[in-house]
Amino acid sequence: MTVNITEDNLSYMRTEAPLLAPIFRSDGQARLLSTLLLTGDELSVTDLARQAGLAYPTAHREVARLVDAGILSERQVGRTRLIRANDESPLVGPLREILAVATGPVVILAEELGRIDGIESAFLYGSFAARMLGDAGPAPHDIDVMVLGEPDVDTVYEACTRVEAAVHRPVNPTILTSAEFAARSGFLDNVRNGPVVAVIGDLPWH
Repeated sequence: MTVNITEDNLSYMRTEAPLLAPIFRSDGQARLLSTLLLTGDELSVTDLARQAGLAYPTAHREVARLVDAGILSERQVGRTRLIRANDESPLVGPLREILAVATGPVVILAEELGRIDGIESAFLYGSFAARMLGDAGPAPHDIDVMVLGEPDVDTVYEACTRVEAAVHRPVNPTILTSAEFAARSGFLDNVRNGPVVAVIGDLPWH
């Protein structure tokens, strides 16, 4: 499942260490590693850059560092260089655990919610989204996700329960139709005006 990185989200692909996981050298590195380690995908550098929301030269440099460190592996298919996690590295397993908690909610929610019919879009909001976007504050205790459309409610809750087990934080879904989300209310106005990170589809008010 491809994570939906939009221009609205590119502002959090910064060079500073990510607030949710400052052990990584940059937010972009954490996103790049999440794209490969949490999905098991094998991608060209071009596709990896696009899915991680990075400029190609940045992705190219990060891949070179991580291949040299043995965390990623590469193979050549024709003229295409394919990159994937190096599962023989003893660092990859622990990194997966850290990434699942720090940046995994976007990747894993996209994977889970992408299998459910009736979802038009989904996005994170609240404190977890704020930390992903670089807004300073205390570590978030839970993850708020807005799901728009008309999916089966029980299926969405079951998916979020599976995500909770992977990311070690409660995941709180709010499920609304697009018409309900367009209504005026203090809560929805705060969501629309606050920090958000797209998971599936486009942000409906952009």
